[in-house]
Amino acid sequence: MNNMKQNDNRVFHISLIISILIVLWGIIGQSSFANFANSLLVFLTNNFGWAYLISMLIFVVFAIILAFSKYGNLKLGPDDSEPEYSNASWFAMLFGAGMGIGLVFWGVAEPLSHFVAPPGMEAGSVEAADFAMKSSFMHWGFHPWANYSIIGLALAYFQFRKDKPGLISSIFIPLFGEERVNGPIGKLIDILAVFATVAGVATSLGLGTLQINSGLNYLFNIPETALIQIIIILIITVITIWTAVSGIDKGIKILGDINLYIASGLLILVIILGPTLAIINNFTNGLGLYISDFIKDSLSISAFGDNSWVNNWRIFYWAWWIAWAPFVGSFIARISKGRTIKEFVGGVILAPALVSIIWFAAFGSLGLNLSDTVGLDTLSQAAQFPETALFKVFEYYPLTNILSFITVILLTTFFITSSNSATFVLGMFTSNGDLNPTNSKKFLWGVVQALLATALLLSGGLEALQTASVAAAFPFIFVMLLAMVSLMKAFRKENI
Repeated sequence: MNNMKQNDNRVFHISLIISILIVLWGIIGQSSFANFANSLLVFLTNNFGWAYLISMLIFVVFAIILAFSKYGNLKLGPDDSEPEYSNASWFAMLFGAGMGIGLVFWGVAEPLSHFVAPPGMEAGSVEAADFAMKSSFMHWGFHPWANYSIIGLALAYFQFRKDKPGLISSIFIPLFGEERVNGPIGKLIDILAVFATVAGVATSLGLGTLQINSGLNYLFNIPETALIQIIIILIITVITIWTAVSGIDKGIKILGDINLYIASGLLILVIILGPTLAIINNFTNGLGLYISDFIKDSLSISAFGDNSWVNNWRIFYWAWWIAWAPFVGSFIARISKGRTIKEFVGGVILAPALVSIIWFAAFGSLGLNLSDTVGLDTLSQAAQFPETALFKVFEYYPLTNILSFITVILLTTFFITSSNSATFVLGMFTSNGDLNPTNSKKFLWGVVQALLATALLLSGGLEALQTASVAAAFPFIFVMLLAMVSLMKAFRKENI
């Protein structure tokens, strides 16, 4: 136990030092940070795109097969354990942590981007519209949630059924043995998980800050400047730390429920006020294309042709989701005690993927529906600035200001939900897997996340943010593949 505590302190100190050094580099050497980030992005996407594609498909197949296997009825906890949270609260918390700001940020902007600049197709055509919806469904559907489920399922199993610490390294006890997991190998895995979490969440927080700023500019003429963005991060960080310190039952759960109600209300309003028939048809047609081309699109990368679209969109997304896997997976594990593996897979993959697809069908149709009204040039302009695209599109529909105001509120609650979940998980990771980390740890990580998001914004905006998530995610591919092997090794010892 003393050895574990010592290792835990090292994980905390090394992770904190790495995070602070990156923050300082981002603030002091803005141009060198951006140059390094760009070079790293090009290198990883050009040379290892195949690894992202194959791994993410493996995660989907593994999770689905496991749910319907003989292990599907295994409880994540003792055999007599029951879920701690209602289905609605459980879904609200996992969905808020897992997608957060990204849905609002890209709901209109991504389908528009594919529609006005589809690879190898005529912009604005019916084929481009089909491609836009299918690609958006792919990027926000089964793959990201299956990716979360790998870490979430493994950690919940070892945490609650085997009484191991809430650390990513605990997953590897069947593979490496307890002594090695408590030594340098386990320490390295936990440091990697902390760094991936901080970088991945900072990416999302940066995106959210830009969009909240653009929404405030649209509604109240508040300028879009670095100073305003820093103020936004500061205010949100104070609320984030307050809710994280309040704990899961008081702060995070209540905010997650509120978040779900606001998101549901906005979605229903958009379906009613928008082109309702087009939304329904886009959902139906897009879902058919998504399912029928699932395997082909999952592995689509050219050996000799131009992969710029795949690199800039799909590979970036897969890297982003993998960067989020340690944090979202750990948080989902923390709130999933007492559920069966089949129930876990259904709740973590199928349900949120379906909600995401409905979201993109609704918001994507808002933008695509304007092609005849405003023309492709106007839509192209909107797509170039994803942080303002949603507000620009709202201008052409009823209740513009009300929709925009609800969106800014939703962005803020999503922002806080993702951030406080991450703050809680980082506290766990750096407290020897303690399921209720100290308030001082949560406070410290809340501040570090805010500083990193600020540094990345100042050092090059979205491009630097994207690169940070890609870089943090890459080594975690191999951690997750090994996690599946370790989990299966542990399952074979169950009496089933």
